[in-house]
Amino acid sequence: MPTPRFEAARFIPGSVYSRITDLRIKQPGLARKLLAERSRRRLITKDGKLALVAADHPARMVTGIREDPLRMGRRQELLSRVLRVIACSPFDGVLGTADVINDLAVLSSLSRKGGALIDGRLLIGSVNRGGIAGSSFELDDRVTGYDVKGAVQAGLDGVKFLLRFDPNDSGSLDTLSYCVGVLRECAAAKMPLFVEPLPVVRRDGKVMTDNDKGKLVKLVGVVSGLGSSSANVWLKLPYCEGFGEVARATTLPILLLGGEASDDVRGLLAQIESAMKSAPNVRGVMMGRNLLYPPGGDPLPLAMAIDSIVHEGLKVDEVMNMMNGWAGRFLDVFP
Repeated sequence: MPTPRFEAARFIPGSVYSRITDLRIKQPGLARKLLAERSRRRLITKDGKLALVAADHPARMVTGIREDPLRMGRRQELLSRVLRVIACSPFDGVLGTADVINDLAVLSSLSRKGGALIDGRLLIGSVNRGGIAGSSFELDDRVTGYDVKGAVQAGLDGVKFLLRFDPNDSGSLDTLSYCVGVLRECAAAKMPLFVEPLPVVRRDGKVMTDNDKGKLVKLVGVVSGLGSSSANVWLKLPYCEGFGEVARATTLPILLLGGEASDDVRGLLAQIESAMKSAPNVRGVMMGRNLLYPPGGDPLPLAMAIDSIVHEGLKVDEVMNMMNGWAGRFLDVFP
């Protein structure tokens, strides 16, 4: 018999997907109730490391995957891919805006496990999505997602702040100020904060990440020194040549980000393996597009490979040989 294949349109059946809106109308408080009732970890990490999936891109008008400019805007597919990772792999949790996290909570309750899909998982709220991609005000990245009070009330396990920095754009100074405010609120609430500092430049009117080692080292130094306390602060950083030197610019724990969807699976895994070995404070990944939309279609084999490198210390060749065995498994999450 042929091996079953993951199909996003079937992983969450249409009859299940349509119930999300019905429940939003009939039981608007359901998602908050489900989030409040879920079991949570006592500590943010079980072994000092984390593998998290990021799904907050559409809230900033980032929807393109390869040649398709609207791919992430197809919500059923996006939720199917996120749940494929969260429900079927050991990944630690998910980063999302309130709409995504509420949808995941409701879908979890409709699954065969009846809500257990989000038990023990980390739910990280995305804070600033106001720097809309392609806008003139992109680097004035305001808090339009979760604020700290809202994240606490929602029973989340942490929040993430995107800090893009261009010394030639005054919007970066405003965003830096927003970041300090969020950091101080997190410190008061003892809420873990994941800060994503990215040096950027404008090329042909488009804001582009500049993964220059020197710029990253300097910006990491700035972010590490923000506020009155760095307790519970993690960094989310892009890989670059000489990444170990960037990591050694701080003692804060670091997660590796992914970036745009890539067809080079081995190259991505090699970067993760290299980063994990580069410095003792590199502790995992927080990845979105290149995990959720791999060239093979099914995100589970790649998620299993990444988790094995992060949590078990396996090598690229080892996990590449294991990936085919995960394709098409655990497709019956929903009745």
